[in-house]
Amino acid sequence: MSAPTETVNAPTPRSSEVEAPATKVKVSRVPVYLGIALITLIWTIPSLGLMINSFREPRSIRATGWWTVFGNLFDSAAWTVQNYTQVLESGFGNAFINSLAVTIPSVVIPITVAAFAAYAFAWMEFPGRQVIFVAVVGLLVVPLQMALIPILRVYTNFDLNGTYPAIWLAHAGFGLPLAVYLLRNYMGSLPSSLIESAKIDGADHFKIFTRLIIPLSVPVLASFAIFQFLWVWNDLLVALVFLGYNEQVRVLTVELSDLAGRGEGTLSLLPAAAMVTMILPLVVFFSLQRFFVRGLTAGSVKG
Repeated sequence: MSAPTETVNAPTPRSSEVEAPATKVKVSRVPVYLGIALITLIWTIPSLGLMINSFREPRSIRATGWWTVFGNLFDSAAWTVQNYTQVLESGFGNAFINSLAVTIPSVVIPITVAAFAAYAFAWMEFPGRQVIFVAVVGLLVVPLQMALIPILRVYTNFDLNGTYPAIWLAHAGFGLPLAVYLLRNYMGSLPSSLIESAKIDGADHFKIFTRLIIPLSVPVLASFAIFQFLWVWNDLLVALVFLGYNEQVRVLTVELSDLAGRGEGTLSLLPAAAMVTMILPLVVFFSLQRFFVRGLTAGSVKG
């Protein structure tokens, strides 16, 4: 005889236990794109008007607004490059060279020093490392204006006022805390296995820094280079304090402020002069902007 079989009935799930299928709510991104486009348009309009006025006749600049050019956009008589010619001949050409002479070392010096310091803070063991790093980062809250007079007195003792080394050292000192902070966070977020493997292969700290860390840190180096370049290039206060109005070392911002104070006769030259000061920063930003966000966000969360 065959043994009786028992039938096991599976419990019927309750209605509350039955999971409803996940539904995806698609949110249209059109309003976001429209908002970004509107903000970009509003932000760009002043620069567009400045550029248009820089190519207009002086009489047209004084008589009508820049938006009136759209009525005779293809009229060659309404456009001229004479404004740029006068601007470059009035001292802006020399000021452009002076700005380059000030900006390039003022960017290279803090990046170089901060890169070495950031590697030491991130991967080298020495007494007081954390305390020194906190002290360096704490300098970020020191107002720039508080340091101008003490530094100026020191420069007076060493006869550095009105020279390029004076402004190089000033910009390097003001930029170092931010540079050390950004670079240290980025370098510290790199995998420790890379450093350990390099040490096992016999590499010392200098080889690890130059052949491994620096190539991997290009995004953050480019990000700080953009920040420092724009800050130094557009600076007026530090240039006035440490270089003054000497025409031989006058930078673009000082030349532009001097042009603006000459009266109504130079009104038509101001748009062209402003565009001359904007050209190089725009080139630098758009050529390095692909590193900008990566360099700022990398290292914010360490895995």
